[in-house]
Amino acid sequence: MGAPNAGQIADWNGAVGQRWAAEQAVLDDLIRPFGAAVLAAASPTHGEKILDIGCGCGDTSIALAHAVGPTGAVAGVDVSGPMLDVARRRSVGLDNLRFLEADASNADLPTGQSLLFSRFGVMFFDDPLAAFAHMGASLVPGGRLAFVCWQSGSVNPWATAPAKAALEASGLSLPPADPSAPGPFAFADPERVRSILSDAGFRDVETRPQEADMHLGATAADAAVSSLKVGPASRIAREAGPEAFAGLLRAVEDALRPHAAASGAVILRGRAWLVTARWP
Repeated sequence: MGAPNAGQIADWNGAVGQRWAAEQAVLDDLIRPFGAAVLAAASPTHGEKILDIGCGCGDTSIALAHAVGPTGAVAGVDVSGPMLDVARRRSVGLDNLRFLEADASNADLPTGQSLLFSRFGVMFFDDPLAAFAHMGASLVPGGRLAFVCWQSGSVNPWATAPAKAALEASGLSLPPADPSAPGPFAFADPERVRSILSDAGFRDVETRPQEADMHLGATAADAAVSSLKVGPASRIAREAGPEAFAGLLRAVEDALRPHAAASGAVILRGRAWLVTARWP
């Protein structure tokens, strides 16, 4: 049996992580409304100690560090070296913030934490129940959990419309995805999320729907390029190979053009779950 989460760790330290690091500004803007929603739900305050799980390029870790002030402390945890390189460059001067390149599901995490936080960073564990039990042990009694995760792909056309167009154009025949397999939509079922967290030891678990406009690009062409760099369509592009890229780009652009606003910008709805809970 391989090491836990080995596939995800390889991806996020390879082409996937490098692309996300390169597209940091675009991606942070894309999902900023969801980050703002979970930050509001978490309500970080001065002096708190916080773990930001799957912190990526550090956007939410930086916001949390400002919220807790110099008497607090934030640790951003991620497996992706390329993304953490960006996070460290962006956070120079914040003495209450540090980043750990580690797998939060089994690493030695700082204890005595007030809050476990994540913006789209907790859906990738091979064994989510064990991961949340392990992470929960870092919390003080009564400590809080707040994260945001995607609802199903069927209600997130910003992800599925480009992927469907790319798949049809590629001619590839891919097996149906396991809805509970590690990946962006692994927590689409709120009942599964509540069950995992309850079994891991959390209490007062709540899941609330969140939705916001996703600005994919200033034009359909821009949106197509971005979609093939990161997200579900990008995996199809990698499978199809570089020689297929031009054809995939045309197909995705054609699929997104009907969604363009009068300004030309492509805007599609994103839907997520905002999840909160407490450690007993």
